[in-house]
Amino acid sequence: MRFSVFLNGRVTAPEQDRQFILDNIDHAGRAEALGFDAVFLPDHHFTGYMPVASDPMMFAAYLAARFPRLHYGFSVTSVPLHSPVRFVERINILDQLTGGKILVGVGSGTTPEEMIGFGVNYKEASAVSEANLAIAEQLWAKKLTDAPVEFENGPHKGTVLQRIAPAAYTPRHARLMPVAMKETSARRAAENGWPAFIPAFTPPNIGGTEPLKHVTKYFTAYRDMLLAAGHDEATVADALSWTTHSYQCVHIAESDEQAREELEQILTAYQAALDREKLYGDKAEVDAANTKTDKTPQALTEDWIATWCLYGSAKTVREHLQPYAELGIGNILCGTTTGPVTPQRLEWGNRTLDLLAREVMPALGNGR
Repeated sequence: MRFSVFLNGRVTAPEQDRQFILDNIDHAGRAEALGFDAVFLPDHHFTGYMPVASDPMMFAAYLAARFPRLHYGFSVTSVPLHSPVRFVERINILDQLTGGKILVGVGSGTTPEEMIGFGVNYKEASAVSEANLAIAEQLWAKKLTDAPVEFENGPHKGTVLQRIAPAAYTPRHARLMPVAMKETSARRAAENGWPAFIPAFTPPNIGGTEPLKHVTKYFTAYRDMLLAAGHDEATVADALSWTTHSYQCVHIAESDEQAREELEQILTAYQAALDREKLYGDKAEVDAANTKTDKTPQALTEDWIATWCLYGSAKTVREHLQPYAELGIGNILCGTTTGPVTPQRLEWGNRTLDLLAREVMPALGNGR
């Protein structure tokens, strides 16, 4: 089992942005030194959620120069918000800079507030995303002498006459990572020999107390498609080794009781930040084209905690992850700075990294 760190903290005021960036650089460096396999970044805009997530590929390029052993992933890129030309160019540059060590999560986005800032209707996001990915494949395949690639998709329009430069480092292009919730997304990953994100819930319920049931359903469907796709053993093994189950908040302490008490403090601050941001999210839902239909449970409910959190003593965390390892999940993505990143929160996040590396990872196939 691989272990990766999800940089998913928040700020609550602009004067915090600078220290937040420095703290995330330090946290990524600690992860590399402790033997984690990758750092993943979200792609979000206009909120206090990971200010550097406004351009995660730029931040990843900086981190890759500082910490070259790590892989870098995106969980996940909101494809409708990106010009397909810039999407392909930037992925190719990062693919070259890292020597192929990037994993580009792809999805249609989650919030109307972000959509309207980029001129996309929320209810059209899925269609714009699918079309953008198809355009991106055309651009990746285009040779200098091929006919122009012309496209018009939502706010994105253009004509590409020459090739995309630079070329990709990875044959064809860097690995994309769809979320294996829809059959089409799982099949895209499987048929291309790519890893996938494996969710722990089934919409319209964005939560629940039986995450392993959902993980098993989605992972099994994806794995069966992958095995049936005719790839060589190395491709299958690589895809499965990066197939990812995510926890928004991973928190380890000396005892289960201490971990739960601290987790509730973390989630209280996290929910307060969400409530402040909701004011602006509500302003974005001004018409039927930009109104969300799914609702996420409050962070302190057992539904949210069971789906999105992994907490307890190191022993409890090991025992929780054992059935996921037996199932075949290749990579556990750990949100270790969830919520506003205060000095106390950062101290707890660093402690969690240390305990994961020392007492959890070696027992599950990773660690030094």
